[in-house]
Amino acid sequence: MNRTADIQRDTKETQIRVRLDLDGSGTAELSTGIGFFDHMLDQIARHGLIDLHIQAQGDLHIDGHHTVEDVGITLGMAVAQAVGEKKGITRYGHAYVPLDEALSRVVVDFSGRPGLHMDVPFKAGMVGGFDTQLAYEFFQGFSNHAGVTLHIDNLKGENAHHQCETVFKAFARALRMALTPDPRSAGVIPSTKGSL
Repeated sequence: MNRTADIQRDTKETQIRVRLDLDGSGTAELSTGIGFFDHMLDQIARHGLIDLHIQAQGDLHIDGHHTVEDVGITLGMAVAQAVGEKKGITRYGHAYVPLDEALSRVVVDFSGRPGLHMDVPFKAGMVGGFDTQLAYEFFQGFSNHAGVTLHIDNLKGENAHHQCETVFKAFARALRMALTPDPRSAGVIPSTKGSL
């Protein structure tokens, strides 16, 4: 099964292209204009084993809000397209990831019901050129357009870089688990309703 997608999304605020392969090796080509955000997207590719190519041009002369949110939206659209009817996937995924003093947990359900529940008390407002408030906007955009329920909790952390990185790494690992084909349910939609 070919689980790939190529999505172009253009608005007056951003022009974004996302290409991905859910069964890749973790290669990434990323250009959003926000260095730390590229670093976080790289975590999704590497730890999710998703080949990920993102080109984004946005109104960064205003701030990073539209760019980060719209990348989340477009990535969510691409994942939804690539996963298709969700036949044979594990559906649920979870991960705990530490980085020095920081520890985060992410749980995902490819339920078809968008929902984000995020509790990450960032210890700083900015990491490099990245406004930490925008992590929420990224995951909200992703959740709404991928059709997933996401629970994201930073359990410990004093350094905002570490907090954010553990969140993105745990998100990647949870995605990887949820999207992995379940050999015992090949071709079966993992729901008692028969659809997701």
